Amino acid sequence: MKIVAIIPCRYGSKRFEGKALTPIAGKPMVQRVYERAKQAGLLDDVVVATDDERIFRCVEGFGGLVVMTAATNRCGSDRAAEAAGKLGLKDEDIVINIQGDQPSLDPRCLSELVTPLIEDASLVMGTLAYRTDDPADINDPNCVKCVLDKDGFALYFSRAPIPFDRDGSQPHDVFKHLGIYAYRKHFLDRFASLAQGKLEAVEKLEQLRAMEHGYRIKVVETRYDSKGVDTASDIEKLENDDFVKSLQ
Repeated sequence: MKIVAIIPCRYGSKRFEGKALTPIAGKPMVQRVYERAKQAGLLDDVVVATDDERIFRCVEGFGGLVVMTAATNRCGSDRAAEAAGKLGLKDEDIVINIQGDQPSLDPRCLSELVTPLIEDASLVMGTLAYRTDDPADINDPNCVKCVLDKDGFALYFSRAPIPFDRDGSQPHDVFKHLGIYAYRKHFLDRFASLAQGKLEAVEKLEQLRAMEHGYRIKVVETRYDSKGVDTASDIEKLENDDFVKSLQ
């Protein structure tokens, strides 16, 4: 069984066009993500999947593996599914979908993510969440929140603060979704074939497609936060991060 990380990247982001090529401490963001993922010893390969020649040439330029995918993919996981097919991965291989806008990714979280799938053959999809009490995270719609059942499976993901403490008197945990997924390759193919769900369309969250079609997502609580880049203003915030400072 192989474990392969695929980093879907497109140039035409509505909120931040060209962010994959934005410099972070002197290197393009996609290179930062690639290099962080390569530090995870459990991976057989790290591959960028893109539909843009500029990103393709950038990855080739720093010596990374890259495949060209269609511009019609609906989301990052659909793009990862196409790339996994082009790479010839087998049904039981594990594909880790890493967002191309997480240059502060801690490679240790990838081992945490795939461990449940390695230990339990019945699991087909997993993702990561980080416990937070930061109001900036909780109230930011770009920071997705999730709630879990007693066995650690997702009940829902939302851009809104969930769970909502109606009376303001109930102690509760808030989990920030980090947007990194692990799939068995055969399920990734199935996921990409599913029709978009109504909740996915409303929240603009691809993982809700799996849940709306009746599939369970195992959520792993990680000890390692990862700050994403959603808008141009996030660059300045990120460059004040201790990780980025260590690169300069």
